[in-house]
Amino acid sequence: MTDTRVYPSFARTVPRFARRRAGLVLAGGALFALVLSGCASGDEPTPTDSAATSTASAEPTESAAPSSSPTPTPEATGSPIERACDELLTLQDLYDFNPNYGTAPSFAPAAGGLAESALDYNGLACGYSNQTSGELIELSLVAPNDVLMTTLKQRADADSQAVPTYGTPPTVDGFFEYAAAGSGQAQVFTGTYWVTLSSPAFIEPGDSERLMSAVLGHLG
Repeated sequence: MTDTRVYPSFARTVPRFARRRAGLVLAGGALFALVLSGCASGDEPTPTDSAATSTASAEPTESAAPSSSPTPTPEATGSPIERACDELLTLQDLYDFNPNYGTAPSFAPAAGGLAESALDYNGLACGYSNQTSGELIELSLVAPNDVLMTTLKQRADADSQAVPTYGTPPTVDGFFEYAAAGSGQAQVFTGTYWVTLSSPAFIEPGDSERLMSAVLGHLG
C-alpha cells in the first residue's frame, strides 16, 4: 500500500533561510564599514590654502631712516641787563673806595677792553673817574648763556690767575690779570653773571676787591 501523505520540504526551506541570514550579515558589514569611513575622514581634515596665503602675505616693513639734520649749535650770547650803573656801584661805594672817585658822564669803553666786549653780548658798561687825576675805572656786567659762560671762564682761566678772595668757588670764581697796556683786570663769574673791573689803579688783585665786593652785594 502506497503512502500518499505530503511532508514539508526541509531541504528547500533551510537554504532559503541561510541565504536571508547571509544577506543580513553582508548588509550590516557594509553599513559598519561606511560608518568607520565617515569617522576617519572627520579626524583628519584636509588643510586649506587660506593659512598658507595669510602667512605668505605678511611682508617686513622698512624702518624709518634716521634724520640726518645736524643739531644747531647754540649761539654764545647774553640776556639784556635790566639794571643801571648806579645800582651796581653807588656814590657811597665809590666814596668808601676813594673819595676822589665819581661818575664819568662822557665815558666810552676802551677799545678792545673787557667793558667793550660786554656790549657785544647785551651787557652793561659803566665808567667812573678820579676827579683829580682823571684815571678811569671801567665796570661791566653780562648775563651770559651757558655757551658764553663756558667760553669766558675758560679764557679767564687760561690768561689770568685765580683769586679766591673775590668769592668762594664754585659759587664765585674770581680772576685777575695785569695787562700789558698797564691796566689791571678783575673778573668774577657767578651762576648768573660775568662781572669785570678794569683800571690802571688796579696793580694787584686786592686793589679791586672792595669795589668787586660792593657790586656782588648789590647783585645779591
